[in-house]
Amino acid sequence: MTTESGSDQALRRKVVIGADDVYPAAREAARYLASKGFEVELVGSLVTERVEPWPDVAFEVARRVAEGQAGFGIVVCYTGTGVSIAANKIKGVRAALCFDAETARGARLWNDANVLALSGRLTSPHVAREIIDAWLSVEKIDESERENIEKLKRLDERR
Repeated sequence: MTTESGSDQALRRKVVIGADDVYPAAREAARYLASKGFEVELVGSLVTERVEPWPDVAFEVARRVAEGQAGFGIVVCYTGTGVSIAANKIKGVRAALCFDAETARGARLWNDANVLALSGRLTSPHVAREIIDAWLSVEKIDESERENIEKLKRLDERR
């Protein structure tokens, strides 16, 4: 049996959250994760309080996740689509656009997603908490999907 080192456990408790505008769902994600004991780093509009380019926000969040500065990331734009696409351009990132808790759980369980993308337009603070709880509920991937996840990682190496 392998055990997680203290530094691995600490990394899992770090999250970077970025948004291209100040959406209630993004603010709630930051507040909620901090209340759960996560170390939360903010990017984009959550820092500047003004509209920021969504590709830049997604890149910064994804880069930090890919470089191991955070255990996972959350990106938010109006639809969630743009930040999801941009984050997935970064090698090592598997961003999933989730509108509900079950999709978020599946993204972690079956796809080993490490960046959660949310729609600032459609995601209420209440639904954001449900999505985050589902995301956090998955501690290990479904072993029946390991081969597919490894294929994704090999595709990533070909970039």
